[in-house]
Amino acid sequence: MSVGVQAIQIPEEEAAPRSRPLLLFDPLLLLGAAGLVACSLVTLKGATRNTVHGHPLYYVERQAIYVGVGVLLAIVLARIDYSRLREYRYVFYGLLIALNVIVFGMPVIRGAHRWIPLPFFQVQSSEFGKMLLIVSLAAFAVGRIRRLHEVRTTARIMLLALLPAMIVIPQPDLGTGLVYVTIAFMILVFAGTSWKQLTALLVAFVAAVAIVLAGAPALGVHVLKPYQVQRLTGFVNPSRDPQNQTYNILQSEIAIGSGQKTGRGTERATQTSLHFLPENQTDFVFAVVGETYGFVGAAIVLSLYALLIWRTLRILALSKNLYGTLIAGGILGMLMFQVFVNVGMTIGIMPITGVPLPLMSYGGSSVLVTFIAIGLLQSIYIQARIAEGEKGRVLIS
Repeated sequence: MSVGVQAIQIPEEEAAPRSRPLLLFDPLLLLGAAGLVACSLVTLKGATRNTVHGHPLYYVERQAIYVGVGVLLAIVLARIDYSRLREYRYVFYGLLIALNVIVFGMPVIRGAHRWIPLPFFQVQSSEFGKMLLIVSLAAFAVGRIRRLHEVRTTARIMLLALLPAMIVIPQPDLGTGLVYVTIAFMILVFAGTSWKQLTALLVAFVAAVAIVLAGAPALGVHVLKPYQVQRLTGFVNPSRDPQNQTYNILQSEIAIGSGQKTGRGTERATQTSLHFLPENQTDFVFAVVGETYGFVGAAIVLSLYALLIWRTLRILALSKNLYGTLIAGGILGMLMFQVFVNVGMTIGIMPITGVPLPLMSYGGSSVLVTFIAIGLLQSIYIQARIAEGEKGRVLIS
């Protein structure tokens, strides 16, 4: 007598206690984000208490509002199946291009065409472009997954990232342009592009940098503005021009060095309180942490970023499909690049490119975009746990 094998559907009320996850969100990812927000608010409170006369909590209150709105966005996105976003890849990519082009018709703010002014908020379109690029580029890569071994496919995906990058660089926003390129590279890495092609891309990037910084100027063609070239090259020898483009780097190094082990405290942090350290609420907020709270404070902040990056890697591995893996890979590239470049420029090992420190730097667009990324990561995690639970409801007998 033969024994038949069939799938038996277990009633939901019987299977749920065994297979349903206890938590349909990643608590450690949430912990990392919450810790960074707390560090940001505490740091901003001490660094900007004398910046706006009569309103010592101006930056803290506005940052808290941005965080509140960001948390709401993250909750909404976490409850949506991220896979549906793939259907709107052309819409997202078109919006990415449109937003970055529109800013050239907007008023100049602080010498740049980067912001779209709204009644209560200035939208930095290039920041939101990071997430638009991730969800659209990941979808394009999934659509051509069987042809990823072809050089043509790799070139197309990189060109899709280079187009918006070349639009934002003249705004000028060199840092975001580099983030776009990094996102595309990381998506190609996790899509399984061959190492030969990835190596060729790195060689091409190095060659492009050499041409922009040396070759083109020698021929009388200046791709970057003079101050951008000085920022990119000044970190190699910061004492060469201490009163101009390398001033920020020197003041940042002094601030971090003076913090020593436990910091000088808010009252004695003279580099910050006397405004020797420029942009202490945005680009150089990590230097404020180093001066005020010392090595201990800096280590706590970096540990929280390590937690955030580790959980992103974990979610990437758990994803139920390739689209989720590539979205998480793009977010991973965005976070790692921004943390490495921002922290690196404050300690003098990276050039100044204006890249914000996620969830630490003051700024609505940056905070909202980071929480959008966290919401998508939670969506990937939740959908993976749901898929895992559904598999447990089918038994083979």
